[in-house]
Amino acid sequence: MIPAPRDVQTIEAVGGGILPFADIAAANEPVLLKGAVRDWPIVALGREGPRAAIAYLAGFDAGLPVVVYSGPPEIGGRFFYDDRMGMNFTARKGGLTEVLARISAHLGDPAAPALYVGSTDLDTFLPGFRAANDLPLGPPVTTHQDVLASIWIGNRTTAATHYDMSNNIACCLVGHRRFTLFPPDQIANLYPGPLEPTPGGQVVSMVDPRAPDLERYPRFREAAAYARVAEMEPGDVLLYPALWWHNVEALDAFNVMVNYWWNAVASHADTPMTTLLHAMLSLRDRPLAEKQAWRAVFDHYVFGDADVPRAHLPEAAQGLLGPLGPLDARRLRAMLLQKMNR
Repeated sequence: MIPAPRDVQTIEAVGGGILPFADIAAANEPVLLKGAVRDWPIVALGREGPRAAIAYLAGFDAGLPVVVYSGPPEIGGRFFYDDRMGMNFTARKGGLTEVLARISAHLGDPAAPALYVGSTDLDTFLPGFRAANDLPLGPPVTTHQDVLASIWIGNRTTAATHYDMSNNIACCLVGHRRFTLFPPDQIANLYPGPLEPTPGGQVVSMVDPRAPDLERYPRFREAAAYARVAEMEPGDVLLYPALWWHNVEALDAFNVMVNYWWNAVASHADTPMTTLLHAMLSLRDRPLAEKQAWRAVFDHYVFGDADVPRAHLPEAAQGLLGPLGPLDARRLRAMLLQKMNR
């Protein structure tokens, strides 16, 4: 028997003003803000019916091709691997208005094909949308980097359990959505799939949390004990930290979500995924004792307090141990490229 997931922490949002991002981020937990964007025009139109929201979105179409993901009814809306570890869907470029029309044509169809446009840059592909539908953002969200706003549009679809490398502010605008979340330390119990290829760019769990095969994936029972769920209505906002695994179900015949992706590090910092890939090349296959020794080195230089390795050194002698600015980052990248091209 798998325990039912606990509800995420829920706060009734007060309209207007900047949300308490600093307090929420400090908790390092998913938080659901009920009704935080209930006054957006797209939310109001969605309450009238899906076709009103579809027409509204089509009015912002910049005419640029978007990536459209589609799958047959047999996949049940879950974009994933097929039995041979290929993809169970197709991806192609198409017009936004075209895919909106396809979704509209299947609104009453219980056997509709699965259709969605995923993580599409709002300002590029739907210019003007944010003029009336936008979240006021403040620190720490805006402290270090520009925030990327993207939109997800589709019918009844499921994004398989995955993690993102940025912090996320997810706004449910049309339709209902269910997020099932797992903390990062449950990675082994979620049975990650291949690093590549992946259904959507990020590594996905091989377990379907809606119908887990516990004979094949017995450790998932442990992950399920830590699961959280957020049942989202139009106008709700979910905030969750980077690297939290999440399975996302769009539950209605038409669904729209806007994400704000943000990072708590300067823009010149590289992605940690690069570090992971290089560690597989340089560290993974070394003897266990040697890897444990390297773990101590990484704990000292990377995962611990950044001031400790340099505190005993004069500032002029700290070099790469000191704070890194954009110029330092460029020099370090050049050094790494030189070493890797040996």
